[in-house]
Amino acid sequence: MTEEPIKEILRTPKPPKPGTMEKNPKGEVVVTTVPLVSEIQLMAATGGAELSCYRCIIPFAVVVLITGIVVTAVAYSFNSHGSIISILGLVLLSSGLFLLASSALCWKVRQRSKKAKRRESQTTLVANQRSLFA
Repeated sequence: MTEEPIKEILRTPKPPKPGTMEKNPKGEVVVTTVPLVSEIQLMAATGGAELSCYRCIIPFAVVVLITGIVVTAVAYSFNSHGSIISILGLVLLSSGLFLLASSALCWKVRQRSKKAKRRESQTTLVANQRSLFA
């Protein structure tokens, strides 16, 4: 009984129209359709990792940030202001900071949505409990 809704969710949705129509060398028309993938299927295939992008960005951001600090320090230790190496160091430094900031922002947004879902679930539970004892 509970397997029917799951099978319904996980099945491939039907495409609204055929994808592309091509003619092969023999003059026959070949219709190629691309199946649409639902968000649920994507979550099942990736294990839910598509919502954890901020966790993947952090290691790359730290590496880029450290590289930017080192390159900038080396460039400015040789008094090469405005040279290519100093510009590269500043670009790496700012890219690392941008990646860390975007990761923190994504984490904060994710935490707010989790908190809202938890609050909504708790409200539903309290309402159900009141209706049971009323």
